[in-house]
Amino acid sequence: MSKLVEVKNLKQYFPAPGNSLFSKRYLKAVDDVSFYINKGETLGLVGESGCGKTTTGKTVIRLYEPTAGKIIYNGEDITKVNMLPYRRKMQIVFQDPYASLDPRMTVADIVGEAIDIHKLAKSKKERKERIISILERVGLNSEHANRYPHEFSGGQRQRIGIARSLAVNPEFVVCDEPVSALDVSIQAQIINMFEELQEEMGLTYLFIAHDLSVVKHISNRIGVMYLGKLVELASSYELTFHSLHPYTQSLISAIPIPDPQVSRTRQRIVLEGDVPSPLDPPSGCRFRTRCRYATKICAEQEPEFKEVDNGHFVACHHVTK
Repeated sequence: MSKLVEVKNLKQYFPAPGNSLFSKRYLKAVDDVSFYINKGETLGLVGESGCGKTTTGKTVIRLYEPTAGKIIYNGEDITKVNMLPYRRKMQIVFQDPYASLDPRMTVADIVGEAIDIHKLAKSKKERKERIISILERVGLNSEHANRYPHEFSGGQRQRIGIARSLAVNPEFVVCDEPVSALDVSIQAQIINMFEELQEEMGLTYLFIAHDLSVVKHISNRIGVMYLGKLVELASSYELTFHSLHPYTQSLISAIPIPDPQVSRTRQRIVLEGDVPSPLDPPSGCRFRTRCRYATKICAEQEPEFKEVDNGHFVACHHVTK
C-alpha cells in the first residue's frame, strides 16, 4: 500500500497568554507527532478534549502553519509550499454543523463556493448539476439546494458540511469529530455514509473523535493522543484487544458493552486526577501523573515512541510484549 499522507515530527506551539519580552511560554498543542496514512484507509485519532487531535488534523492540511516537522502528501513535501493546488485534494469536515455554515448563504452557494474557487464547472448548468449530484450523494435532494442552514436539523447540516468538502472531489478528508454534536441515532447514519462515500470515491480519512467506540467502527488503524503526544498506534483490532499503553487500556475499559453479564465481570480502569496543563506538562512521560505503573524513570526520561510489534507503536517505559 502506498502512503498518501505522512507526518514527521510535527510540532504545533501557540504563544501563551501573558508572554512578556523576557519570558516566552508556549502551549505545546502538538509535540513531535509522527504517523502515516495509506491511500484509501481511515486512520482514527482519539483522546480526551484538549489532547491536540483537532490541532493535529488542522495542521496536517495547513489550516495552522506547523511550528516544526514535515508534512508529506503523495510523496511531495508540502510543509512550506503554496497550498492552493492542494486545497482541492485535502478537505475538512468540521465538528460543529451549527457554526461551520454561513447562515446567509443557501445550501447551493455553500456547496458551490469551492466549485467556483477551483473553477470546476464550465457553465451554470454544469455547476447546478454538480451541486445536486453531491447533495444526493449525502442523502439530501434538489429541493434542499435553495434553503438556508437554519431550516435544517443538526444531522442534515452535517450532511451539508460533508457535501461542501466533497464538492471538489478530494482525495484526503480530515473528519474533525463530525458526529460528536449529533444524536446517537444520527451518528450511526453519518458514520455509515462516510464508509459508503469512501468506497464510492476512493477517499482517505483522518477521523478524529473522543469516542473510541465510534472510531473503532470506522478505522483501519487508530492512534491515541495524550497531552500533545501520540502514545499508541496500532490496527483497530490490535488496539481494541491487545492495547499496551495504560492510557489506552483505560479508554477501552470505558467502552460500554451491550451484554450485562460481560459488563459485570469486566474491570473498569478509572484514571486518577485531571489532565495536566499543556502549558506546564509533567517531566518525562506526560501520562505519569495519572499512571498506576509510574516509576522513577517515568519522571526522568521521556519514553520513545517505538514499534514493539508489527505495526504496533507505543511510548511507554513499562511495556512488555
